Amino acid sequence: MKLFSFPTASLEKAIFKRIATLPSPHKEWFVERWQQKPYKKAFIDNKALPLVTLVAKGKTWDDATFAEAMQDWEVAFYEAEAEVLRPLIQGDGLLQLMQKNLPPERAQALIDKLKLRREAAQPPSSPLAAETTID
Repeated sequence: MKLFSFPTASLEKAIFKRIATLPSPHKEWFVERWQQKPYKKAFIDNKALPLVTLVAKGKTWDDATFAEAMQDWEVAFYEAEAEVLRPLIQGDGLLQLMQKNLPPERAQALIDKLKLRREAAQPPSSPLAAETTID
């Protein structure tokens, strides 16, 4: 879903700013992955940029278009990822002008989307499961 061009450098800066304020253990989990170039690129392209698009365009789209875009955005989040992205919806820093006039029900739909969890994000039930889990 690339419906408009948002500067990725600005988005990375906003994410880096948010990382600095993340509580433990989310901070450690996210920083470890953020330093890996493939993860960073995938996170930006598949999670952060589509979220920014939905925030920016969600103000002007009709309900059907917004619902279709939400359905097309097939993604699940680790808890730390949701913590990083939540301020982009709720009015923090860089995106405040984009968030202005976003209908509350659409903001809530985006927050609910962040609550979709990846199965691997659940803590392992046994030490053996921890050894076989692949991130």
